[in-house]
Amino acid sequence: MKEIVDSYYPIGIIIIHCSSFVSSLCLTWNSSASSSSRIFTHKHAFVGGCIRKLNLGGVLDLFAADRFWGIDFMDSKDFVGGIPLLLNVCYETCILEVAMKAHASLGWFSKKRSFLLEGGACGAKMKQLPLLGIACALVLFMIFKTAYYQYQATKLDQEDGVGSISTLHSLPRGIIEASSDLELRPLWVTNNLKRKAKKSSRNLLAMPVGIKQKDNVDILVRKFLLQNFTVILFHYDKHLDGWWDLEWSTEAIHLVAHNQTKWWFAKRFLHPAVVSIYDYIFLWDEDLGVENFHPGRYLDIIKSEGFEISQPALDPNSTDIHHRITVRNRMHDFHRQIFDSRGSIRCLEHSEGPPCSGFVEGMAPVFSRSAWKCAWHLIQNDLVHGWGMDMKLGYCAQGDRTKNVGIVDSEYIIHQGIQTLGGSSAKKVPTPEEAAAKKRVYDVRVEIRRQSMYELQTFKKRWDKAVVEDKNWVDPFSRSQLERERRQSYANI
Repeated sequence: MKEIVDSYYPIGIIIIHCSSFVSSLCLTWNSSASSSSRIFTHKHAFVGGCIRKLNLGGVLDLFAADRFWGIDFMDSKDFVGGIPLLLNVCYETCILEVAMKAHASLGWFSKKRSFLLEGGACGAKMKQLPLLGIACALVLFMIFKTAYYQYQATKLDQEDGVGSISTLHSLPRGIIEASSDLELRPLWVTNNLKRKAKKSSRNLLAMPVGIKQKDNVDILVRKFLLQNFTVILFHYDKHLDGWWDLEWSTEAIHLVAHNQTKWWFAKRFLHPAVVSIYDYIFLWDEDLGVENFHPGRYLDIIKSEGFEISQPALDPNSTDIHHRITVRNRMHDFHRQIFDSRGSIRCLEHSEGPPCSGFVEGMAPVFSRSAWKCAWHLIQNDLVHGWGMDMKLGYCAQGDRTKNVGIVDSEYIIHQGIQTLGGSSAKKVPTPEEAAAKKRVYDVRVEIRRQSMYELQTFKKRWDKAVVEDKNWVDPFSRSQLERERRQSYANI
């Protein structure tokens, strides 16, 4: 913040002198002037004196108790907030001069002429005052807009954790470490560890897990560790000790929070500053079969195609397939959109946007570093189920979502649709005895689904409200915006 204030401070000084300059142009200091004219030795005496003579009590409050000139220009908030008052000086000066001339026509000014004028020289300068005031006001307005935009940009940078922070001004810049990572650090370093560190992965697998899915998670994690992924597991049950018998368990990071979703964990533990060293973040569910999936080949495809957001295609035999765009196309290595005239949502050749293009589902998304920085901010802190967010992920595609979001068909997975979060059975189809018992026991899955639907509606309302309130935001995927971009591209050709 100190650097920001230092950049604003010269502007503040210029504004003060400009406002004083307007007043001083109409005055010629006379050492023999009466005590009534010596009031102009102060910065705001000209305007203040005229206000008192004209009895403009409402405007006089502006200068009361040095509130105006007491602005702390070393505080960026005071500076930005005080600029409109500074602009008002020039405006009020012009208004007061006109009012004084109006009074002069009634004889008032001739009686009080000793207050301001000592001859005609200053009178000639007074005639120039309106133009000078208008010019000064225009200059100050441009300075204000520039400073305001700088302040807003700086504020956004500070919210993102970028740039100087006022609480860190006591530290030398070179010692500030603004980011972190999820790499495990040894208590002491050996030669073997040094060689291993050189091969350290720059990709991250993050996954919520429960003890009932231990076997499937074991298979999945082994595949990713072979490609030098960093693995972090979000344990949503109380059975952390049941994982230590796996040989890779000490290589993974384990976080425990009872009955919390992966979006809850991701919002709190995968901040962009923490995962900034990773090229890609795999935020997957635990019930995915990876027999036909190879992490290394998958990374090669998304890098070559420039996919900022992607997911592996779903085997057609998967359960809980909600959108056809995610189903594997056997004829291609990847696809970006789907053409399907069946169902309630028809995806035709001219269809744009989710779920026909620019769409991935929430069970196995893969984000680039830049896309995750955007997606993390899209996750609502209190909406833990993430419903509705998949329809908006395309806004984080770092450009055209129809090109930067894709489904990889050659490396595909099986979605088993096993829901264990909340305490239900890991078996997809319950036995008759379990079904009979379920009728007599309170079903938490019903409540979870009801809460998910509520969060979906809440997310939609928040998005709509944010769009209305942000007057400067332009939807890059609105039909009118896309038409303008097409016309511009054709014109460039």
